[in-house]
This record gives sequence, C-alpha cells and structure tokens, in this order.
Amino acid sequence: MVNCRKILELYFDGISQRTISSSTGHSRNTVSEVVRRAKKHGLESLNDTTTNRWLEELLFPEKQASEKGYFPVEWEKVHKELQKKNVTLALLHLEYAAEAREGGKIPYAYRTFCEQYGKYARKYKLTMPIRRKPGEIMEVDWAGSTLHITDRFTGEHIPAYVFIATLPYSQFSYVEAFLDMKSPNWLSAHIRAYEYFGGVPETLVPDNLKTGVIKAQRVEPLLNEAYRELADYYRTIIVPSRVRKPKDKASVEGTVGFISRQIIASLRNYQCFHLEDLNQRIHEKLEEINEIDFQKRPGSRKKVFEEEEKSHLQPLPPNRYKLAEWKTAKVQLNYHIQVERKYYSVPYEYVREQVDVRLSADLLEVYFKEVRIASHKRLREEVGQFSTNPDHMPDNHRSYLEHTPENNQKWAESIGPSMDRLVVYILKHNPEKKALTILSSLRNLSNKHTKDELETATQTLLEISTNPTIPVLKGILDRRNKRKAKDNDSIIHHENHVFTCGAKYFGGESK
Repeated sequence: MVNCRKILELYFDGISQRTISSSTGHSRNTVSEVVRRAKKHGLESLNDTTTNRWLEELLFPEKQASEKGYFPVEWEKVHKELQKKNVTLALLHLEYAAEAREGGKIPYAYRTFCEQYGKYARKYKLTMPIRRKPGEIMEVDWAGSTLHITDRFTGEHIPAYVFIATLPYSQFSYVEAFLDMKSPNWLSAHIRAYEYFGGVPETLVPDNLKTGVIKAQRVEPLLNEAYRELADYYRTIIVPSRVRKPKDKASVEGTVGFISRQIIASLRNYQCFHLEDLNQRIHEKLEEINEIDFQKRPGSRKKVFEEEEKSHLQPLPPNRYKLAEWKTAKVQLNYHIQVERKYYSVPYEYVREQVDVRLSADLLEVYFKEVRIASHKRLREEVGQFSTNPDHMPDNHRSYLEHTPENNQKWAESIGPSMDRLVVYILKHNPEKKALTILSSLRNLSNKHTKDELETATQTLLEISTNPTIPVLKGILDRRNKRKAKDNDSIIHHENHVFTCGAKYFGGESK
C-alpha cells in the first residue's frame, strides 16, 4: 500500500522527491505519480481528516474497482516478448494498458503488473531479465570466503574479510580486505569504492547486515544512522535487498562467486604479514579481472565502464566523508553520559532520558529526538575522565564549582578596594578549605546588601579591627540598617505632624 499521506506531507514541506523516496521506501516513480495526481486534483495541503485511505481512493480510483473489471494478461506472451532485445516490462505494460482502454477495460497498475509477472515467473522457474541503466545502482556485500594474514611472532592466521562492490551495468567491481566487518570498515569500504569508481551511483543496494540495516521492513527499512548519514553526504539512496532474496542484488552475488574463484582461491596460499600487502595483491588481481574481455558481449568491464557508465555517475563531493559512529546512552543523575568508559555532560534537564550519541574522529555530539543538545571534544586519555560544561549544571552546582580563591578575589575587586583587602586577609590567614567556607558566608551578604553598603561596612571593619571577622561585619551592617530605619521613621513622623510656633519664635513677645 502506497503511503500517500506521508509522501504529500514531505512534498508540501519542500522536501525533494529523491529524499522522499529514500525516506518512505517507495520508488521515485511512485512518489512522482502521487505528486502528479495530487496536483491534478488541486491538493495543496492536508488536514487531520485527510487519511491515507481517503487519499488512495481519490488519487488511484482504478485500484478500487472490482477484480472482474481488470483486463486479463497473457503472461506467456509477455514472457516471450520479454526475451527480445530492448523489450522491457515497462514497454509491455504500456502496450497492455492501451489495449485494455481500447476494449473499455481497466488495466493493472504497473506495480501490480510486475508482481503478477513475478508470480508467473516463479511458477515456471523462470527469471525476469532486468537491464540496468548506467550509473543507476551499486550493489555491495561481504564475500562468504575469507583470506588471512599471518602474525609474524606467533604464526597465527588472522582472518581477512573481503568487501565487494559492483556496478551491475558494466560489472565493474571494487574489492578490498578488512580485519573485521564492523561499521567503521563497512563505511570506509563504501568511501573507497566511490573514489575507485570516480563517482557515485543513484542507488545503493546492500544486504540486510546489521552494520547497514537495523531492522529489515518491507516498506521502510530501519537503517543504521551512520550508514544513512553517509548516503545523505554522497547524495545516494539506500534500498536494501529483501531478506533471503539474493536476486535483488544478483550482480554482486555473481561477482562474489567470481571473485572467490579468481582472487580468493588464487591467494589462499599467499603468505603476507600486513593487510596493506594483501590488499596490494588483491588490487593487482582485480585490475586483471576488470580488463578481461567479456565472453558474450564486446569489450571488458573497465572499457564498458569508462565508455558508457562513468559519465552517468554523480560527481564526488569536494571533501571525503568523515566517518561517524552512532550509539545510545542514558543520562545519569550526575547529568553525564558514559561513552567508552569516559563521561560527558549534557544539560541537567535531560537526566534519565535516552539520548543518541554521534562519534566522529575528534568530536562527540549528543542528540535528543534529533535535536543536538551537547557537543564535546573526544577524550583520548585513560578511562574515567570527565568532560563537563558548566552551562549544563544546575545553578547551585555551578556556584559550588565556581567557588574558588581566584573567583572570590574577582568578586571582591568588583565590590571595592576594602573588600579586596578583606578577602586577601581571609585567604592568607586560613587554610584554603576553611577560607572558602568563610568566603561563602561573606558572599551571601551580597543577597541582602548593596555593593556600596558592603564596601562602606568593610572599610569600617578594617579601621576598627586588626583581626576582622564576618560576625563583626554583620554587626556593623545590622547597626547601619537599624540607624537608617530609625532615620526614616523620624522623617515620616515629621511629615505627619504640624508644629505650632509662638510669637517669641519670630522675635515678638507672647501675651
């Protein structure tokens, strides 16, 4: 079932049809057809009542017709016609649809037409020939057989896993060996394959291995985030093959067998001590294979690639893609996440939340629901290190962290010279821990008093005492506050009363 609503939602948000195809799992032809039909019906926006079912009935009314109304297909004729040169299923469907409409019948949609023919082909154990377009697809896989390198000191054989990438149109291939099949090597192999081909095909067809596909779903496979990011950087689309469907990537499956015979088997007894040496020999064998002439078509893999396919590849980006790895982590109560036994802070509001972590060569980025909330330079030293951004802390934690002799002296300088002298005195005549406790009490006074009040009181304290203490300073401030309050009461009292003066006050005599 076509997810018309999702396609149109992305299209109305300004997303390109190629990106929509990658996101929804539908072909670009399907996406283009949905958009075309929506424009034809004047659809410009969607609302909550616009369901996918309603959209499908509106845009594809022919699918809602009963089965009896469809024009029958002569599958034997279709199969025979398909064996002819340059004849495709698309052409045969076009002819079939025209014939159906002439007879007043409803033709099958192209997708249904292909599915029905696929069933016919399986029934008679036939294979549907599909001619690939140049620059359209790159198929990738790991070879089932392995090579090995030898440990120089122990003589142990260390397995080397062989990566194979093939362009189906020309059968031009790239091969390289790695010490494991983990995500960094999987991504590096793709990058080097693109550089070897000198361009990027439109579509990438991998197997359903965990380094590429997290969950194989028919409509919308869940891709490994690092793999999807690489595809976005190189502007290509990942379309994983169906589970247990090797013919979805028949070219690379055939190449795997060919490479296994021509390269892996020939190097099975080759003794080398470095992976670079092994890959050098693999490259020499690969060049021979790519230059061998075809048996049933003119030219060689390399010649067909250079003359017919290379020009159809998309150009490489100016800079090579920087490898990244994605992980998940839970924010601990100390507002840090643990990655590779090192700790990185995130804003304290995300405590106990599950976050995604992107690891590149020098940077660690933290994402919550696809929004970046923190970034750190990666720690490379011993385990147990902390990278903490003070802005991620609650206010009380940040105040405690910033409670240092240096910060206290800066605060004192902002108050005035007398306060600066008092803080220097406290730090000089007390151990650091005790001095910081005293200074904490001193700084709390700034919550109740202005800078001028603190500076004036501190100046008085230093004049009357050779051993200034915080309790004495508090006493001075309290007395000043009481005197100020008394003076204010006196002013209010005078304003609320009228004084009567006699004649004597004005120089006269009273009677």
